[in-house]
Amino acid sequence: MKRDTYPTPAASQPAGSRGVVEGLVYVFERVMPDPFVLSIALTFVVAVLALVIAPQGKMPTLLDAWYTGTFGILGFALQMILILATGYAIAEAPIVQRGLRALAAHAQTPARAALLVFPVVAIAAWLNWGLGLIVGAMLSREIARRVKVDFAWLVAGSYSAWSICNSGLSSSIALSQASHGNALNLVEKATGHVVPLSETIFAPFVFIPTLLVVIVMTVIFIKMHPKPENVVAFHNADEDAGNAADADPHARTGESASFAARLEQSMLGTLLLLALGIGYLWMAWHGKEFDLDINTTILIFLLIGLALQRTPIAYANAIRRAARQTGSMLLQYPVYGGIMGIMKGTGLASMIAKAFVTIASPAMLPMWSFLSSLIITLLVPSAGGHWAVQGPFVLPAAMSLHASVPRTAMGVAMAENVSNMLQPFWAVPIVAIAGIRIQRVMGYTAVTFAVSLVIYAVALWLVP
Repeated sequence: MKRDTYPTPAASQPAGSRGVVEGLVYVFERVMPDPFVLSIALTFVVAVLALVIAPQGKMPTLLDAWYTGTFGILGFALQMILILATGYAIAEAPIVQRGLRALAAHAQTPARAALLVFPVVAIAAWLNWGLGLIVGAMLSREIARRVKVDFAWLVAGSYSAWSICNSGLSSSIALSQASHGNALNLVEKATGHVVPLSETIFAPFVFIPTLLVVIVMTVIFIKMHPKPENVVAFHNADEDAGNAADADPHARTGESASFAARLEQSMLGTLLLLALGIGYLWMAWHGKEFDLDINTTILIFLLIGLALQRTPIAYANAIRRAARQTGSMLLQYPVYGGIMGIMKGTGLASMIAKAFVTIASPAMLPMWSFLSSLIITLLVPSAGGHWAVQGPFVLPAAMSLHASVPRTAMGVAMAENVSNMLQPFWAVPIVAIAGIRIQRVMGYTAVTFAVSLVIYAVALWLVP
């Protein structure tokens, strides 16, 4: 599958003739390797640091932690792949494609594209991070087919809008602290109390900077759009090449009247799965608190996709097409699992967190929690895994110093939003669906990193 093979005009210009943003794109394209290669390089760096400075930095401990982390993340990796595949199948449904085309028709200029993408993707990401990734990628493709915009700029805008997800309803840190009996509810384990969402994602110090990031970055992205001579527009090599290479090897020819073909085209299989899935959701939520975790999200995506695609064979074909996008995820997630294992198993992550906590005052602890999270997120990009590492150190410190527990916990989550703009872990799904090289995207999101860093830090410090 050939993608993003068109030239990059900005890359050929002399360095002095480019602006700051074009310069960042230029640097990222030439300095940042493929994300898989980057993950290997990060593994080497973390391993060396662990051996040199970590409390349990012995080679046997490191190797065991690396192995445990590499294979311990496989379940999570499959969940991420299913989020992508089931979301892709929804987006490919004819009714959704018509809706995306109608929505994209309103984006007639780059400015209008940004004004459309940022709020739509941000709302989707605030509701659920997986939904935000899918909506961002698909909406970007649909807009780019109709409007001459720089495609990397547009995808980067979608990813920037998605960045607020850790301040939304699918924030694993906020949700876990609000859920009684949750394994990651470290506050409840220490105090016997849960932290309601009114004190985290709906608190002014969280939702105000979240809104500001969306608004400010929309304005900045409008101004960052490359000059016309430097625009690299969307180019779908798959569509240009035709469908011959993508012909479904599972398709039946000349057998439309056979029993197997009729079964594949029947809605009975779809109805059976819909009945099972809806029945489970009703049983799980009836008379209980609404809970939306990764597995439930995948199930909902599966049911919606089946309903929209209607027949089992149509859904199966959509998933096969989605599966072409997951190769890089299959490679990267286990490598990052190994990094997480080394960070946790050797005590390197706890050492980083403790270093910030020891110099903190009650007023400054949330800020130190935020700053240490910026570093840890670059190496442990999964919010749940990150919280399992950092939470046991920042929360006891918050209680002993009588600092704000919700603010300290959300400092970790808000830093996740920021650091994700430099960490390609979560960018992999969106660039895979969009069909573009990640290096050009990260050149733009580096700006989002800098701006959102200031906004969240100031809000955490000053907003009540």
